[in-house]
Amino acid sequence: MTQFPENFTWGAAAAAYQIEGAWNADGKGPSVWDAFSHRQGKVWEGHTGDTACDHYHRYADDVSLMAQMGLHAYRLSVSWPRLMPEGTGRVNRKGLEFYDRLIDCLLENGIDPWVTLFHWDYPHELELKGGWLHPDSPKWFADYTDIVVKHLSDRVSYWMTLNEPQCFIGLGHLSGEHAPGMALSLQKALQAGHNALVGHGLAVQSIRANAVRTPSVGWAPMVCTNYPATDSPADGDAALRAMSAVHDGNFWNNTWWADPVVFGTYPEEGIRVYGENMPRINSGDFDIMKQPLDFFGANMYHGYPTRATPDGGYSLDAFAPGSPHTHFLWNRTPEILYWGTKFVAERYKLPVVITENGLSCNDWVSLDGSVPDHQRIDFLRRYLQCLQNAVADGIDVRGYFHWSVMDNFEWAEGYKHRFGLIHVDYETQKRTLKDSAYWYRNVIKTNGESLEEPISVFLAREQSEAAILS
Repeated sequence: MTQFPENFTWGAAAAAYQIEGAWNADGKGPSVWDAFSHRQGKVWEGHTGDTACDHYHRYADDVSLMAQMGLHAYRLSVSWPRLMPEGTGRVNRKGLEFYDRLIDCLLENGIDPWVTLFHWDYPHELELKGGWLHPDSPKWFADYTDIVVKHLSDRVSYWMTLNEPQCFIGLGHLSGEHAPGMALSLQKALQAGHNALVGHGLAVQSIRANAVRTPSVGWAPMVCTNYPATDSPADGDAALRAMSAVHDGNFWNNTWWADPVVFGTYPEEGIRVYGENMPRINSGDFDIMKQPLDFFGANMYHGYPTRATPDGGYSLDAFAPGSPHTHFLWNRTPEILYWGTKFVAERYKLPVVITENGLSCNDWVSLDGSVPDHQRIDFLRRYLQCLQNAVADGIDVRGYFHWSVMDNFEWAEGYKHRFGLIHVDYETQKRTLKDSAYWYRNVIKTNGESLEEPISVFLAREQSEAAILS
């Protein structure tokens, strides 16, 4: 164990469509998720993000709760169609005013805003023109970025371009499970992804050209993670090889997406695997994609135990029956915060920020009014201790953002899952800090030193303090 750096950023995250609601209020245009969730059978039990957590109207109260938790930073996303209802051209002044109020409120409460430009709510009007498949889509994204950066960068220093291209392209354009619900050919889906990466590059250029405050720029892809099945060096090497691999027929990999952004080229294995399905690459595309980044955002939730095989390859171990898993049925694999950050740092030579990590639990408010989510506390303690070990081994980790700050609309899963530190009653919109929120507050206050404290000790102290206050 080692201390986290003194300037380590402790935060929590959310996304516009998942919490804001107000889906057609004050001039906002429809997003692909508005259209998708309104289609029968696309989201669990017919749920939509029309109201979600009503953060659009309740942001001040939500920021107050963030301050109570002691957050250093809040990772938010801007809704593209809230600012530009048609996706291009006309700017919705009331949309800008909402983000003005939110950013100002965060700063007044001592919370640093980290802004993600695209967290999946693509403008529906642009989708009707072809969306990410349209050759002008990178420029559309850059024009939108210009508006956001020129308006907010007098107060915002931290920027991320795209969130999880593996998901919004793979699930949204290849399998069709997510908005916009397209089941394209592999070639067309790869083309949509290619255009999104060009858009990333143009967005980085826009941030650096237009920012008022010196910007710190990154992005937030999913990091598909493996960890060694045993302590042997061979299995450690096998896990790192697995994280660099590209597999045909799906987009669950790291290097296809990150290599062009950092190195300016697709990985050779990806070119070989995707073969005739390769996207059309215009002259200069890689020069645009490859822009200097200040940090590599990493979204990590679960991974797979991996061991070396005699032929120099690797294999994945099956999980034992009854292995711990989350409500989402993702296995509890805390080792990923060590091995995933190690992979990113060694391959891409950039500081790492954990931009998402957490779990869904089947939380509810107890009869006494509390939300005792002790499994979340245990989960986070295990994962953060592994992140602490990464720091101890010299990996440059700059921050950690818990997903999510509050329960919210979980995309095609609707309101089935609760990832938040704050419980939300979606009927009354009442917020309740969960036990994990108080625990995380202590982690932040001690800069991680309290991770060594058993949960039972923390709970006993909290109960004692509550008794004194009552």
